[in-house]
Amino acid sequence: MFDLYPFRSRRQFLQETSTGFGMLALAGMVRGAAAKQRSIAASPHFSPAAKNIIFCFMDGGPSHVDTFDPKPELKKREGQAIGSEAVSRLSQSDADRVWLGSPWKFKQRGDSGLWVSDLLPHIAGCADDLCVVRSMVGKQPLHGQQALLLHTGRETGQAPSFGSWISYGLGTENPDLPSYVLLNNDWIPNGGYENFGSAYLPAIHAATLLRAKGQTMDNISPRDKSAVQRLKLQLLREQDRAFGKTTSNEDAIEATVKNYETAFRMQLAVPEVADIRGEPKHIREMYGIETEHEFKRYYALQCLRARRLIERGVRFIEITCPLAHRNNSPWDQHSNLVKHHNENALITDQPVAALIRDLRQRGLLEETIVIWAGEMGRTPHTPEITPTVGRDHHVNGYSIFMAGGGFQGGMTFGETDEFGNAAAENPLTIHDIHATILHQMGLDHDRLTFRFGGREVSLTDVHGRIVRELISA
Repeated sequence: MFDLYPFRSRRQFLQETSTGFGMLALAGMVRGAAAKQRSIAASPHFSPAAKNIIFCFMDGGPSHVDTFDPKPELKKREGQAIGSEAVSRLSQSDADRVWLGSPWKFKQRGDSGLWVSDLLPHIAGCADDLCVVRSMVGKQPLHGQQALLLHTGRETGQAPSFGSWISYGLGTENPDLPSYVLLNNDWIPNGGYENFGSAYLPAIHAATLLRAKGQTMDNISPRDKSAVQRLKLQLLREQDRAFGKTTSNEDAIEATVKNYETAFRMQLAVPEVADIRGEPKHIREMYGIETEHEFKRYYALQCLRARRLIERGVRFIEITCPLAHRNNSPWDQHSNLVKHHNENALITDQPVAALIRDLRQRGLLEETIVIWAGEMGRTPHTPEITPTVGRDHHVNGYSIFMAGGGFQGGMTFGETDEFGNAAAENPLTIHDIHATILHQMGLDHDRLTFRFGGREVSLTDVHGRIVRELISA
């Protein structure tokens, strides 16, 4: 029986009470803390064109042939059977399905003449800032696998998210805020939290979730007064540093102390950045916050928060869509295409366009990459044309766009065939997009690695190339 009263270090306590298993856990914590400490000092491989990323995830798959990829021939052939030559395993298709033209009109926009449909009138007003890729190709017409592929470079999950890799590679510009923030709108996409997790990277690189509704962040409101918290932190600091002197890795203990202090500072920083009441009325109106439409109001709020986070040095921000109707995902319109695509556009179009314009007018768009992408597109065909017609899953060829951060504005890259049924020119994968965005952030996708499972692992693995045609000279 050992005496409970004399002071014991944590190491002594674990040795005496846990038959060694506690010491194993402690060793893992120390190694993890050391990795966190290293990440703070991370730096780019070369001079970057951009410093931050905002990813507007259009969960479910907006229809490419109804947004950025006009297909006059598709409208002409509407109602005709697609035939066996158009059938593909990468979409929900069979020879008896019929072509379905777009119910929205396309126009050339801006000085560049970029084609954008009437579905997205506000984003159309930013045409000269958009770098549209029309030839994205996925792997499986399944939401979960494609969402994970988009976020992690793997369909199977269990891999760090894109935002986590950016955080790991570049560290943080603001020690008071997380380097990777998820602005959530009460909906987690297929694939779950693995889309935003750090997997085998240190946990500090996982996304920190900020909600649109209710309390912005769990446990962000302190239970104690500031003076009491500071005394508690001082006690923890003294205990940890005393313990650190008994280990061979005092730096790791110091990193743990700093994590406690960062959490303390976040209690002031997070509420301040989340509170937009000090923003001018014309800015709130530009984003669409002054609206009675609940989903649009909250999505607009998150877009404005994204700009505020960028101003405060957060590296990677993702904004999710709200589920405004009873579908599997927000943009997943197997039926009622017109009704629900219109509703999703009403919610997201004005806030995304306002975000691009606001960044530009503040001189932040040059150093910020805005990504607008779903995990897939929609089929240009349907089983039959009815008043509630929809489109199904499609990864043969679809569209995304980037704006800012050194990407060429007012341009399109790649093409699908005359029906929008498959990529016909310059097909790109998400690995190519990841490699190119990492390059713009000053990171070499082949060199940004982490030792796991006995080898050096990266976001793009053995895939991906830098698509220099997308980048401004």
